[in-house]
Amino acid sequence: MSSRREESRDRAIVRIAAHLPDLIVYGDFSPERPSVDYFDGVLMFVDISGFTAMTEKFSTAMYMDRGAEQLVEILNHYISAIVEKVLIFGGDILKFAGDALLALWKVERRQLENIITVVIKCSLEIHGLFETQESEEGLDVRVKIALAAGHITMLVFGDDTRNYFLVIGQAVDDVRFAQNMAQMNDVILSPNCWQLCDRSMIEIERIPDQRAVKVNFLKPPSTFNFDEFFTKCMTFMNYYPSGDHKNLLRLACMLESDPELEMSLQKYVMESILKQIDDKQLRGYLSELRPVTIVFVNLMFKDQDKAEVIGSAIQDACVHISSVLRVFRGQINKVFMFDKGCSFLCVFGFPGEKAPDEVTHALESAVDIFDFCSQVHKIHTVSIGVASGIVFCGIVGHSVRHEYTVIGQKVNIAARMMMYYPGIVTCDSVTYNGSNLPAYFFKELPKKVMKGVVDSGPVYQCLGLNEKVMFGMAYLICSRDEGYPLLGRDKEIKYFMCTMKEFLVSNCSRVLMYEGLSGYGKSQILMEIEYLAQGENHRTIAIVLTKIGFHQNFYTIQILMANVLGLDTCKHYKERQTNLQNKVKTLLNEKFYCLLNDIFHVQFPISREVSKMTTLKKQKQLEALFLKILEQTVREERIIFIIDEGQFIDSASWAFMEKLIRTVPIFIIMSLSPFTDTPCAAARTIMKNRNTTYVTLGAVQPKDIRNKVCLDLNVRCIPKELDTYLVEGSCGIPFYCEELLKNLDHHRVLVFQPMESEEKTNMTWNNLFKNFSRPTEELKILTPNYEERSEEVCTLASGVRLKNLSPPASLKEISLVQLDSMSLSHQMLVRCAAIIGLTFTTELLFEVLPCWNMKMMVKALATLVDSKVFDCFRNGKELRTALRHNAASCEVNHRSLSLGPGLGMARDEGEELHELESEVIECHVIRFCRPVMQKTAYELWLKAERRAMHLKCARFLEEDAHRCDHCRSGDFIPYHHFTVDIRLNTLDVDTIQKMAKSHGYKTEEEITFSKIETPKKSEIFSENLSPEEIREKILSFFDVIITKMKMPEEDIIPLESCQCEEIVEMVIMPLAHHFLALGENNKALYYFLEITSAYLNLGDNYMAYVYLKEGERLLKMLKDDKSWSHTFESATFYSLKGQVCFNMGQMVLAKKMLRKALKLLNRVFPYNLISLFLHTHVEKNRHFYHTNQQAQESSPPGKRRLAQLYRQTACFSLLWQIYSLNYFFHHKYYGHLAALMQVNTALETQDDFQIVKAYLDYALHHQLAGYQGVWFKQELVAMEQIFHLPLKGVGIEIVSYVADTLGYTKLLMGHLDLAIDLGSRAHKMWALLRNPNRHYVVLCWLSKSLFLKSRNKQLIQVLGWLWDLSVTEEHIFSKAFFYFVCLDIMLYSGFVYKTFEECLEFIRQNEDNRILKFQSGILLGLYSSVAIWYARLQDWDSFRVFSSRAKNLVPRRTPTTLYYEGICRYMEGEVLYLQKQIEGQSENAQDSGVELLKSLESLVAQNTTGPVFYPRLYHLMAYACILMGDGQNCDLFLNTALQLSETQGNVLEKCWLNMSKERWYSSSERTDDRWPQTLARLPSWEKVAAGEASAQDVQKNKFLMRVNILDNPF
Repeated sequence: MSSRREESRDRAIVRIAAHLPDLIVYGDFSPERPSVDYFDGVLMFVDISGFTAMTEKFSTAMYMDRGAEQLVEILNHYISAIVEKVLIFGGDILKFAGDALLALWKVERRQLENIITVVIKCSLEIHGLFETQESEEGLDVRVKIALAAGHITMLVFGDDTRNYFLVIGQAVDDVRFAQNMAQMNDVILSPNCWQLCDRSMIEIERIPDQRAVKVNFLKPPSTFNFDEFFTKCMTFMNYYPSGDHKNLLRLACMLESDPELEMSLQKYVMESILKQIDDKQLRGYLSELRPVTIVFVNLMFKDQDKAEVIGSAIQDACVHISSVLRVFRGQINKVFMFDKGCSFLCVFGFPGEKAPDEVTHALESAVDIFDFCSQVHKIHTVSIGVASGIVFCGIVGHSVRHEYTVIGQKVNIAARMMMYYPGIVTCDSVTYNGSNLPAYFFKELPKKVMKGVVDSGPVYQCLGLNEKVMFGMAYLICSRDEGYPLLGRDKEIKYFMCTMKEFLVSNCSRVLMYEGLSGYGKSQILMEIEYLAQGENHRTIAIVLTKIGFHQNFYTIQILMANVLGLDTCKHYKERQTNLQNKVKTLLNEKFYCLLNDIFHVQFPISREVSKMTTLKKQKQLEALFLKILEQTVREERIIFIIDEGQFIDSASWAFMEKLIRTVPIFIIMSLSPFTDTPCAAARTIMKNRNTTYVTLGAVQPKDIRNKVCLDLNVRCIPKELDTYLVEGSCGIPFYCEELLKNLDHHRVLVFQPMESEEKTNMTWNNLFKNFSRPTEELKILTPNYEERSEEVCTLASGVRLKNLSPPASLKEISLVQLDSMSLSHQMLVRCAAIIGLTFTTELLFEVLPCWNMKMMVKALATLVDSKVFDCFRNGKELRTALRHNAASCEVNHRSLSLGPGLGMARDEGEELHELESEVIECHVIRFCRPVMQKTAYELWLKAERRAMHLKCARFLEEDAHRCDHCRSGDFIPYHHFTVDIRLNTLDVDTIQKMAKSHGYKTEEEITFSKIETPKKSEIFSENLSPEEIREKILSFFDVIITKMKMPEEDIIPLESCQCEEIVEMVIMPLAHHFLALGENNKALYYFLEITSAYLNLGDNYMAYVYLKEGERLLKMLKDDKSWSHTFESATFYSLKGQVCFNMGQMVLAKKMLRKALKLLNRVFPYNLISLFLHTHVEKNRHFYHTNQQAQESSPPGKRRLAQLYRQTACFSLLWQIYSLNYFFHHKYYGHLAALMQVNTALETQDDFQIVKAYLDYALHHQLAGYQGVWFKQELVAMEQIFHLPLKGVGIEIVSYVADTLGYTKLLMGHLDLAIDLGSRAHKMWALLRNPNRHYVVLCWLSKSLFLKSRNKQLIQVLGWLWDLSVTEEHIFSKAFFYFVCLDIMLYSGFVYKTFEECLEFIRQNEDNRILKFQSGILLGLYSSVAIWYARLQDWDSFRVFSSRAKNLVPRRTPTTLYYEGICRYMEGEVLYLQKQIEGQSENAQDSGVELLKSLESLVAQNTTGPVFYPRLYHLMAYACILMGDGQNCDLFLNTALQLSETQGNVLEKCWLNMSKERWYSSSERTDDRWPQTLARLPSWEKVAAGEASAQDVQKNKFLMRVNILDNPF
């Protein structure tokens, strides 16, 4: 039986019947329209409070997960309960009207008394449902019920496609009247109902001054059996389920298929609902919170009581309303009788029906309906209310009886305006602002207090189309703000200036057209042009057109001529008439004056000649006259005619303008949106004219959006996150940017606070990355007072997640229009893509598309790429390049190139689409052109469907969620996936083993075998080898490796370079967000940690921080999880957090985090000295055990243990470096212990790479700490480890890593020749291995080694490689280092490779780049080098700017070569500034000098400062001493520096020191600063390479520090 019910419920006729009352389903009506039926019955009106407020709450929610579906569930929870009660008690739900419903009990008149009792019982039980309930959203839902009984009339009306029905009559009026008297929880009986009921059964309460009564309760006699009474009553109800169907709620659920009945019923249901029924979609599919325009039409009749009389009027009105709405894709949703007439609820913008210019169309339709209905016989008053905004559109009710309806505040506002402002067309402020119609079409009305509406805002009357009202009021109002420049449109303005110059000096016309979509800022460009066009010898006329003007013949020329003739300022027609007579008396015979009557609204007498003229002849006469007038005018002054919204020029005006530009020299500038239809012939001719320039506007650049935002908000800077959100979200469209900002302001997301200097900021984890985007220098030039008026910065409110924000209604509406214009298959593709994310791969899209083949998908994608819904890219690198810059802001076409395919000016459309298909096939990455489209399409999904799609995406992506094949496919956090159960796809053991093998993981047997084959250490380096022999052996070993790598048969070189960055962006990031959407927080956490680790590997500290913050949020949510895997995730989080803090120079926080991580990893690091020495003793014993041969034979640790050990080594590696930074004596013991623990942990892993890395770190620690001899042994151990590694895969990378790391260490320790030898080999290996992330590091420090050795030819060659790598890989750090070395070459090497201006320009353009900004050292070095440059030139203002920027970066102290390189440059700048202070006899010069010397001495004393920096530091100390008159210490420091330079082979510093010594010790008279003269003679590298500048001359181009400030102490 149940299966039969399910089957019947799925029948189309049953699904249709669910939308209709039994009155219609079982009705037998005449085919005539209108048709009338009479019967008796009881009416129940149920009004539910709370739904409108709830809808408003959801519609104004901030985030995308605000869920129309949740709203549907809440609405239907309550409404279905009421419906169920009504159906159980035999009622028939006639209509759902938003949050109210009307039910009918249709019976014969003699049964009314008993049925009223049943209905009262039903009403009281409905109240009982709501007495204790409160919705999950915290909204108090209550009902009020009104009952009426008596005669009822039903009217059926409509046209050929749609039918509607109404119940009218006294009973309907009574039930509305009773409902108006009801309070919440009341049941009110109308007077007639009270007369007809069984009064003995009802306890009532009288309502003062009313005949209606309030029901308190039923009071049946004690012998009364309600069940028997009810059963008896139901026998009189024709369609109450009984017998076999007694358990059904509604008999219509069992309707048998009947094509004729089905066809009849379909006419009563909206087309979109029928489509849904045909597709067997879920009821919730059409349920949305959607921006729509509501048009409420109310018709009041002269004789309300007679159905026959008003029926024909309603029929006529309905047919006209339907025809008007159909043109603009509007629909009648409901028709019902109010107590004051018949009302039509019309809606524009239902799902699938969204059209452009919806608000304008709605107002046009309203005016048309008003005009027609006002003329219909028997209609007394027509009132129309129009309101726009977000409402709930969806199916509400019960599964067996429901309707598609709209609920929301905007529905209420439209209804109230209709009732409170009778006899006119009114609209709300949103409709007024969104109509794109001139203000003179409206009149603001006095405000009225309207029931149920808290604040409707201003209410306007729409006056309709009236030519005389429009006359002379279409001028473009120039609201140009001097303090608000036009941004990003320099080229567009430049074209205007050039064209205007040509026009003013030539004798021919010019036409300049700016075409762009709505929101691109066309009007702003024209306002700027109008301002710039002002001049003495020409007149400027600027107008703006509207859609209405397009339908008025000659309207554009009317406005032009009115201005030329001076009529636009006339207050009366007589004044216009006098002016016209004076202007045309010499040009036109008086009898033809009347030709001007219609166009200029004057009243010249109509002559017999003119009355006989045809319309065409009149038009030609007028045109001839206007041409004469314009010819006469331009002789006196040139005319520049500016037209905004040129697409609305009428065809007659186009034709006149075409003649005009051929005969009269005039300059026409217009802006226009792309033509939707083919423009008229005259318009096409103008576009093809050789004097026409057609400029297609594009998006403005990201920097201009940033400047605009800073100006709009009046702030100095904005958060990088906000900058990214607005740049991405706006797509370079100014209007989009403004709407997004308004939305953020509405939700109070933006917080403004006074600007705080970076020095005063107390660094914490939360403000570690204060990443702000600042406006460009260009903005400061354009608005000179910008910095004075803006003293605040903008930040984001705490906890705000911008990427999850729902788009503003205005932008959502634009996307819905585009979506609804697509085919259903294209809509499905866009919606599926929206689930995947903003960017996605074609493989994943194909996976989630239901039942598509590849050909279908490619064809659809090509169409959508052509429609600018998607962009396609070959790979992630191409996408990243595109995102950095928008396409050109404009495209200039001369003569007809702008004309589209529809005009026959381009290739066949099919051919273009075929080319696009080929391009899509080649492309791997697709991205939504506009993020708002992705968000809009995403919100259309139902919760359950959305979840299923996210799950499908996650299943597909997780197979590729690992490192790339080049990096052997492991986890970014080693062995991470062995610690956490995160897989969705279950695999058998064999499959896992195969995957592990393919990903480079060895089996236990393979590991054991490899360990047995490892030779003894003594076999490689015998003890009697000298250091030189060991050096040669090592270098020759690397040479052999390089030779083998180059041999093709060895198959060592990988086929492609590392793709990890693309995998992170295209696979792992989306995967994390899919798991977040699925509520799988532990899996999302796993992938956020993987992303963090990946970004740390890529050197992007900021992105690592961003995703760590995401992980931190999830960790807090999972804090109650005490499992081992969660503990490991917590430890991983703290270790990564420690690494980020370490990279940012926040060592105290880093140390705290690393200790915390180690504790969670069961490896506590000591806190006090006793524990320190105890741990040291234990670790030494462990080290002895691990280095013992027996330990090599132990079984390898399991994968989970390996994951722990790898995390521990990472923590120890950072810890020993942190302790090395500290001056305290005991800290070196802590550092030594951490380094030893790193070695022991690495040995326990039995992993070659970890062991080699640990020994190299251990060696570096000993070298920096000054343990002579010990470090050499550690390096040998590392070398011995790699000598017999297999030269495949990881083995060859370990060898390259050793060459790389040893070379870096040798540079740091001052062994420059060995550093160059090792570096050149490491460079070759990494280049062959195609590993750009390691390759650029080698090139950076190799260039520094060559620079110090003054090997200029090799240096320039290495810099060339570095530049090529930075360009190929789009690697910003490599490029920054390149310019850093170029600055060094100019400052110290004596020639120019790249000019100072080029270096400075790079810094200015990229100083806000997140990788450079949060990379310790590189910006410090660049800023300091520029500061030195200005200090040498005595430009102290510029020096202070860059020195202060560098000073802010000094606290970011990390034990890296780059940081010390930067700090040395910074100290040099400070020493030069000291010279300036002493020269200026500054009061605190002596104190500054002492502080400076202390800082320099402490840098030398630090363990982590490599000896390679000592010569420069001692040189600076010597200079500081001589400036302060301390000759003895100057001599000591100078000699120390010379000695160190000699030992290290530091040719550059040695040469400079000798020149300094010679100058300082010379007794000859000092000359003024020679640096400007030196700069003037600095040769370029080309001259040096060509031999035009000798090496000796180049070496002499050194900056000689001035010492003639004090008396020479020598």
